[in-house]
Amino acid sequence: MTLCNETAPILVNEEAGCNIWLMTVRAPEIAAAARPGQFVHVKIPGMDDHILRRPFGVYAHDAEAGTVDMMYQVLGYGTEHMTSLGVNDAVELIGPIGRGWEVPEGCKRALIVAGGVGSAPLYPLAEELKAAGVEVTAVLGASTIDALVARERYGAALGCEPVCSTDDGSFGHAGFCTPLVEEALASAAAEGAPYDYVACCGPEPLMRIVAGMADAAGVFCEISMERRMACGVGACLSCVVDTVDGKRRACVDGPVFPASEVVW
Repeated sequence: MTLCNETAPILVNEEAGCNIWLMTVRAPEIAAAARPGQFVHVKIPGMDDHILRRPFGVYAHDAEAGTVDMMYQVLGYGTEHMTSLGVNDAVELIGPIGRGWEVPEGCKRALIVAGGVGSAPLYPLAEELKAAGVEVTAVLGASTIDALVARERYGAALGCEPVCSTDDGSFGHAGFCTPLVEEALASAAAEGAPYDYVACCGPEPLMRIVAGMADAAGVFCEISMERRMACGVGACLSCVVDTVDGKRRACVDGPVFPASEVVW
């Protein structure tokens, strides 16, 4: 794994909606090397009392412009501090890190399922699949319409509106997105054109349920596991995931794993 360490000037840092922020930085080496599903480990300035880096999935990367986008939700002191950073600041990035999405060879039809900010690490996959001529259905779930911050970007990339759900019923299906996933899998099978691949990222209960649905439908499924981590390069063993092959490290053995290998 070849890693880049870049001091990345902040170009954009703004709230996208519902306490979810979008940060764009200039990091040309990482932008050129990143693959869908990988992440960057971020050292945040002005946090000398919190020395550990923070992992963020790559939401988008533009090799020509040399930019990397990250989506983050404000949940604590660190992410709250990030909202105070502006275009005169810079963050330090190590990346791109980890095993990304590995689409099965010959895939013709794919189902992407994202919960909340899980839409971020799946977006580059959606772009790549569409560019490869794969038929893609995207199911996005969030707490409310203002939290569906990636909806328009998915629609533009895929050329069609993603299927959405909101917990409060403010947009799309009212409730969790899992019934939409079940419906999509069943409809595809009934049409005689089942999905070849399911990719899911979001809260762990969602991924567990989607993994079970995919398994029941006989469709290969991958999930992206979020774990707290210290080093980000496989040395500290603080981000382990229980798998059928023993404990694996989310940072370098993942974050993407075949769902069938994860011990829930």
